Amino acid sequence: MQSMYAFKGTESDDLIKEQKFLLHSLDSMYDLYLALLALLTEIHKKSKDHNHKLQNKLVKSEADKNLSLKFQENQLLHIISSNTMLQEAISNRKLNYWDLDFEYVDIMFKAILKSDLYTDYTNEVETNFKKDKQFIIAIFTEIIAPNNKLYDYFEDKKLTWVDDIPVVNTAILKVLRKLKLTSPETALLPDLYKDEDDKEFAIELFKKTFLNSSKFGEEIGKKTTNWDSERLASLDGVLLKMALCEFQKFPSIPYKVTINEYLEVAKEYSTPKSSLFINGILDKIVKEYQAESIHLKAGRGLM
Repeated sequence: MQSMYAFKGTESDDLIKEQKFLLHSLDSMYDLYLALLALLTEIHKKSKDHNHKLQNKLVKSEADKNLSLKFQENQLLHIISSNTMLQEAISNRKLNYWDLDFEYVDIMFKAILKSDLYTDYTNEVETNFKKDKQFIIAIFTEIIAPNNKLYDYFEDKKLTWVDDIPVVNTAILKVLRKLKLTSPETALLPDLYKDEDDKEFAIELFKKTFLNSSKFGEEIGKKTTNWDSERLASLDGVLLKMALCEFQKFPSIPYKVTINEYLEVAKEYSTPKSSLFINGILDKIVKEYQAESIHLKAGRGLM
């Protein structure tokens, strides 16, 4: 999806080059995912260092005497920081940029301390994993993910990350929401592909969508005369092209499966109204295919 979006619907003579770019892009997104988890780890360390310095002050203010340790004892942050497999992956891929670029850790940490989220969290009497998780998800959503300085930093690190940041941020939130105290270490290290067949499907979907981009675009355009053309130039247009590719080039995948999958992707990664827009267009296209008996699905019980 992100690779197709990066090419803005163009077609290329050098498909092998673009396929390599796809695989590199997916691997690069995983690096960004790990770099952001490394940032959370360093913010956790920063909270411990911060509290240690306050506790060792010779002259303490009232606030210092009533220091809250909730942030440094946050159970979700502890799971991330103590995950051996995660930390090894970050180290092996040399993705802990924050040792050198520690000023970004300071920026994030200070923003968190100044926030109402932090005040409400530390003033809350009850402490449990659910509340710890809600706090980390909230600061990631409202403070870390939208931070312009961090966005510029990642853009300088790797230009291709500009388009990847929203997708990776969303992926991190999905992983954190599912995390439990009993989750295995692998829960923080999701596989890029389910298996080799999944990887092959991703490559084939990319290739066939890429090679037929103009054709799919024309077909979609005929169904969207009453819609803002900017929507088709956005991620919605890419999702529609990929869905049409599955309709036409993957006969074993039922229409309903394709539609449901792209509606879920739209809800996660595109605008609030995208799923309604995409559902309307795809439903219209499927009805035309069935009426004209074209692009029918192969296999018993498929439609």
